[in-house]
Amino acid sequence: MKAMIKGVGLTKIDQHWSKSIGELAAEACFKALKDAGNPKIDAIVVGNMMSGLLNGQENLGAHVAESIGMSGIPAVKVEAACGSGGAAVMWGAIGVISGVFRNVLVVGVEKMTDATNTEDQSSALATASDAETELSMGATFAALNAIIMRRYMYEHGLSEEDFSYLPILMHKNAIDVEHAQLRYKISLKDYLESPYVCEPLRLLDASPTGDGAAAVVIGEEGEVEIAGFGSSTDLVETFSRDLTELRAVRSAVREAMKMASIELNDLDIIQIHDAFSVIGYLCVEAIGVAERGKAHKFFESGDAERNGALPINPEGGLKARGHPVGATGVYQVAEIALQLMERAGSSQVEGARTGLSVNIGGTGSNVTAIVLRR
Repeated sequence: MKAMIKGVGLTKIDQHWSKSIGELAAEACFKALKDAGNPKIDAIVVGNMMSGLLNGQENLGAHVAESIGMSGIPAVKVEAACGSGGAAVMWGAIGVISGVFRNVLVVGVEKMTDATNTEDQSSALATASDAETELSMGATFAALNAIIMRRYMYEHGLSEEDFSYLPILMHKNAIDVEHAQLRYKISLKDYLESPYVCEPLRLLDASPTGDGAAAVVIGEEGEVEIAGFGSSTDLVETFSRDLTELRAVRSAVREAMKMASIELNDLDIIQIHDAFSVIGYLCVEAIGVAERGKAHKFFESGDAERNGALPINPEGGLKARGHPVGATGVYQVAEIALQLMERAGSSQVEGARTGLSVNIGGTGSNVTAIVLRR
């Protein structure tokens, strides 16, 4: 049995003050259902990280089912920190491949602006780290990534300027994407003059806070196949592993490509998880696109452009399309599906037939990789 994407629905990533988390999820679901021809849905899988902490709403599967008038069918929430969306897609696909369900509706949703206090948002995000040895000691998610960045710079002799290539490209890509959050270009000067969030991590190294929902209908028939997937974990405590290597990305990607029977040179497009510039660099290195310490050279070369040798995040990635945490992995899969169906509009990569998405939870502790093929 194959798992095929039958329909896609995206909301614009923004500050949706007038919509509840259920309403936001419903908007994406209705769009995906319409796009799929309104098939009978047998189960719902919701990708989300922080609904209990930021929205006071757990039991999210049943809540979303109610929001779209489908109470009565199985519905669950999948949580894998920042990798919740990718994990939700994988488990939805497994439901179809197994033959248990014919059509599964997968929706990723996160409503971050319900917590107007930045400290509340930071505390919620930090729960992706180790509660005992990191969170309880006051380590924010930005601080952990700043430490990773500093170590990466030290090991490979990089300057802060070397990290500018990824965010500059992401903003360039997002400018003509309707659902993107930060639709404006930035320059090297903008990057170097942006304030530190946690030195050496600058504001323009970090993805923005936003609300968003993305949905896909997975069934036995469709135009784009979920040809392979892999999931892997690593130690949650950042300091207990190599700070400059994403081992779970490497193993998840290897399993996804093995299942799809493809090699790296078969890929036409990749969606990487660039929550921070350094994580984006480590991600392309773990995939095998660049040698360790050389990711900045790959982005500097132009090979990652929409018309480059291997386009990366043509819709702007987490950095500029936006990163509504639990929804991000579904956005990645939906964007690749649209690319492979030649429905990506201004961000279309010509001739794209095979794509890879990599969705990372924590600082690299919970990863889902998905291969899509037309």
